[in-house]
Amino acid sequence: MTVDDARGSPEGSEPDAGPAKRGLPLWQETVLLLVIAILLAIVLKVFLVQAFYIPSESMEPGLIKNDRILVEKPSYWFGGTPRRGDVIVFKDPGGWLGAEEAVGPTNPLVRVMAKIGLYPSGGHLVKRVIGVAGDTIHCCNAHGQLVVNGRPLSEPEVSRGGERCDGPEVDSCTTGWTVGPVPSGDLFVMGDNRAHSADSAYHLCHPRAVGCGSGPVFVPTSEVVGKVVMLMWPPGRAHLIHRPSGFAALTR
Repeated sequence: MTVDDARGSPEGSEPDAGPAKRGLPLWQETVLLLVIAILLAIVLKVFLVQAFYIPSESMEPGLIKNDRILVEKPSYWFGGTPRRGDVIVFKDPGGWLGAEEAVGPTNPLVRVMAKIGLYPSGGHLVKRVIGVAGDTIHCCNAHGQLVVNGRPLSEPEVSRGGERCDGPEVDSCTTGWTVGPVPSGDLFVMGDNRAHSADSAYHLCHPRAVGCGSGPVFVPTSEVVGKVVMLMWPPGRAHLIHRPSGFAALTR
């Protein structure tokens, strides 16, 4: 054995680390990142949040047709249910969507992206919860307000189509209706654009609901996808969405 072997490497030199490990080729890294992004999108869509677009003018003035919204799902887990004033996304309970609205995206690539959560989904409805199980809703009092369980509902955020009435598609509040109690497991929902919304009130088939058909009046809570929490597009109007204060005054 030589002196150098006994003493180790000369001072200042580093031991040979062996051949350097090479990373993945760029194309493989790109594919890997894409797969990870898709998996994360699927997990988010299934368990946490999902993007949708507004299919009609029924939620104006707050939400306009083709706006992109973000819906969160955990609020209604573990026994949680929609509350009065929530804006919700739900599946068609039967005959509410027109043929064009029910189709959703038509481009094949967009349809695939929507399925995995990388593009806002269509084929759903967006309305506001007015009544929950046990509630009775009346249209309308002398001030044109909806009355829920005997309490007037203040809704400055709705569009009345030039009328003073918060009720649906009526020329005045003289054409009234009362519905309820809302069955267990169901919701009574209405669009904020009361003059142009095919919602629960519309499907009561009141005198001006021409062609309202035989669709159900109530929406099963089992058909609810989640609660709208944000308007995210267009960026200039992006904001969080909260329950209006007028609903806090309602009691059963």
